[in-house]
Amino acid sequence: MSLVLPNELVVDHFLPTVRAMLATRLSDRGLTQQEIADELGVTQAAVSKYVSGESGGDDRFRDHPETVATVDRIADGLAGGEMDSYDALAELLSLIRSLEDRGPICELHEEEMPELRGLGCDLCVRGLDPDVRAERDVLATVRTAARTLASIPGMAAYIPNVGTNVGMALPDAHDETDVAAIPGRIYAMSGRIEIPANPEFGASKHVATAVLAANTVDPNIRGALNVATDDDLLEAAREAGLEPLEFDADYEDRRAHLLERFRDHGHVPRVAYHRGAFGIEPTTFIFGATAREAVDRLETLLASDAE
Repeated sequence: MSLVLPNELVVDHFLPTVRAMLATRLSDRGLTQQEIADELGVTQAAVSKYVSGESGGDDRFRDHPETVATVDRIADGLAGGEMDSYDALAELLSLIRSLEDRGPICELHEEEMPELRGLGCDLCVRGLDPDVRAERDVLATVRTAARTLASIPGMAAYIPNVGTNVGMALPDAHDETDVAAIPGRIYAMSGRIEIPANPEFGASKHVATAVLAANTVDPNIRGALNVATDDDLLEAAREAGLEPLEFDADYEDRRAHLLERFRDHGHVPRVAYHRGAFGIEPTTFIFGATAREAVDRLETLLASDAE
């Protein structure tokens, strides 16, 4: 694990880029290189490199609209005398706080520390928060579940054309933003399972509605995945003592419909399916206490089906 503070990224990536941007804009506004050096607290030689374009920089900041607007505002203020170094510093500190909240600094931080991915840099923005631990655990579980799913022999045959997904809700989940899943869904390509990204909260409405409906009836059920409906898979579930529950495919509010079916059924089945409708592929949901348990259940059913 690489331990990187966001302050390091500010010094190594943000500050050199912003200095170069400011030097160029102040030069365009008629300031001499020595005047620019005095304003920025650097040497005249450094300003010369900035103005000539030799300093490099990070395009993620250089092309970021909020960064561009802030630099232009500071350059206008310094050149016109309406702003001093204190004002410029205040502007930059405000910009840095903004860029740490799901901005380029957050993006760089996730690249340097993959453990942060999917957390939206909540650690930096909110500080130590007990809820973050629960979020991390859910994201890690979904990530493991997705990788396990991809390793199941013959799994590609059970991926619907629109893709599949695996999701897991936080404790006391209320809406789709409390359910983590794979952005863009999981697809089968040339017999391989493709996982396009790391899990994120609010990434899948399809699997989230099923998880939320199940969790409302049974708070112990927080994980689910969807696959293509297959009669052999359903029969394997019956033989395992998991009687599948059929529900309608053609409905406007999936969560409300599933919630009603689960309540009428008396409990949340571990397997629920529909046969499809016009423009809707037949789908089967596998439920579990966690996303990993749902995937493990599917793997067990597919293995017994293959015997």
